[in-house]
This record gives sequence, C-alpha cells and structure tokens, in this order.
Amino acid sequence: MSITNYWFQLIWILTAGIILTRFLSKKQEIVMGRIEERWQMAPAVLLVIPYIIAAALRSDNFGDTYAYRRVFSEAPNRLAELPFYLQGIKKDKGFSVFMVVLKSFIGNSSVCFFLIIAAIQMLCMAFIYRKYSENYWMSIFIFVAGTDYMSWCQNGIRQFLAIAIIMAGFPLLLKRKYVPLTVIILLGATFHASALLMVPIIFIVQGKAWNKKSVLCILGCILILIFVNRFTDGMNDALSNTQYSNMVTDWKEWEDNGTNPIRVFVYSIPMIFSVVGRRQIKEADNPVVNIMTNFSILTSGIAVVSMKTSGIFIGRLISYGSVYSASILLPWEMENIFTENSAKIIKSAAVLGYIGFFYYQMHFIWGLI
Repeated sequence: MSITNYWFQLIWILTAGIILTRFLSKKQEIVMGRIEERWQMAPAVLLVIPYIIAAALRSDNFGDTYAYRRVFSEAPNRLAELPFYLQGIKKDKGFSVFMVVLKSFIGNSSVCFFLIIAAIQMLCMAFIYRKYSENYWMSIFIFVAGTDYMSWCQNGIRQFLAIAIIMAGFPLLLKRKYVPLTVIILLGATFHASALLMVPIIFIVQGKAWNKKSVLCILGCILILIFVNRFTDGMNDALSNTQYSNMVTDWKEWEDNGTNPIRVFVYSIPMIFSVVGRRQIKEADNPVVNIMTNFSILTSGIAVVSMKTSGIFIGRLISYGSVYSASILLPWEMENIFTENSAKIIKSAAVLGYIGFFYYQMHFIWGLI
C-alpha cells in the first residue's frame, strides 16, 4: 500500500487543522520570559501524525525513496555485522549505524524504517514550532504547502534527519550554550556532512536583527554573485579532498541550472517582510525573532547564490535556515508587523499564495498531481 494522492496534504491542514485551531483550547506558558498562548501538546502532535504516516507509505516514484529502500534492504539486520558493513561505507556513517541498529529491531520493513525517520523529523519540528511559533497552524501549513514536506520528508531524508536533530537543540541556541549545541551539530553531521555548516551559523545568527554580521552575509552573497566563476573554482579546490570533491563537476555535467527563481522568492518572503517591519522587530526585541530574522537573511542569501550556481548542491543548504525563518518568523511577522485588518488580508493572501505555489511545484515541476 502506498499513498499517491498528494492533495490530502492540503486537505488535512485546511480541514482538520482549522478545526483543531478553532475548537481546542490553548494554554499559556512562559517562552523566553514572556507569557505566550500556545497549542496543547496533544493536538499539536495530532496535526502532524498524518504526514508521518504518509511519509511511511510513500511510493517509489518520487525523489530518492527507491534508493533508500534499496539501501535499507541491503543493510545487515544483526549488530554483529555492523563493523564489517561500515568498512564499505565511505561517508556519513552515522546514518548507516542508525539504519542497522533500527533494522535489528524492526526487521526488513522499509515502511517502519520510513515511519520512524518521519516521526523523528516531524515531531522535532512540531515541538519547536509549538513552543516558539506565534501561529503553530500557519507554521505547519507553510512547511507543507511550501512543499518542504515533500522535499525533505519524502526525499533527502538523510539530510533532513540531520536538520531535525539540530533543530531539537534550538533552545540551546537561545541560551547560547554553544558547547552542547556543537556536540548535537557534530552528531547531525554524522548523518549528513553538510550539517557542519551550522557550526559558524549558530554564531552568525546571534545578536540583534539586521546586525553587522547579517549585513556582511548579504555583502558576501553579492560578491559571490559578481565573482561566481571564481567562487565555484575556489569551492572546487576547497572540497578536493572531501566526500564532495566532485560537487562542482557534477552540477555542471548534470546541467544543474540552479534553484528555481520562484522558489527563491518564496524563501525570501520572511526576509522581505523583516525589511518592511524592521521597526516593529526592533521594538519587540524578542530573542527568538532576532535570531529568526538573521536566519531569514542567511537563507535568502544562500537561495540567491543557489539560483546562480546549483539547486541540487547549494540549494539543499537553504533548508538549514528556512525551517526557522519560513515557519517561525513569517507567522510572527504576519501577526505583529501589520494592523489587525491588514494582518487578516496578509494571512489570507499567504494561504492562497502558498496553495498556488503548492500546485505549481507539485504539478508543473514534479508532475505529481
């Protein structure tokens, strides 16, 4: 059995999700010293359960699902065979260890394999969004309708597992506990080496919104765009002795023309709104919002660079920031930057816009609906 009706992703969030929002009571809790109104834990988890199940029952006709299913089937199911198995693994051995340990408990069921991975991914997101987002429903809606759910929970699961692990450590980022957070990042990097990018990022995003570090990131991205050929040559040299040694060559051979400009615009919306609402962000002086704003600047910069370089290799780095900027910052901006009436219009336009983008990506780009 596999789920291939992708419309359900919107139907669930727009029906059951809205019912949960309207009729289930919320609770007050303290977030960063402020009393905030948040979803109860049970309905917050209930909202994402169908997406966990759908990821487990997905078909092989999208992304790298077939490849992961094959790798899982070929992996040993006894821990005693793990050392020998790892001798043939050249990169990201943490994922291989995780897979073999998991298989020793669940057997050969790839459905259970995908179910457990999706549960880790979605529940890490749910716990962070429930606590730190101004509008939990909107956070999950943006993740689903923006097609990041399909991109990462039904494709690229190894990298997104690393992202979810790091995301679970977000409270440490707020408390500036860099040592334990770095340990978590290094753990995530054993699943996907690109997670090491988060080591400098956790320092870059700290501080007030739109600080000097953020401006330098923008200037750096502009310089990369101006000298894009030198950038790619330098990257090729820097990665020559790593597992990504053929990255630049591969994206040129595969005729990877970069991230779709429409997707780049979608990822840049939180940053654009942060410019419009810079005064409100400054007055709020909310540590969560400050960090998310800086994440949005970094995300937009990487997205623009990926548009001119590689959507497959550089574009995949966007997700390290977009899981924060799109689904936490954007709902806050909608609620706090605009007047009450304007906010209603903006939120309605956002819902319609994301539904339109969902159809565009799923139909015209991926051919799934």
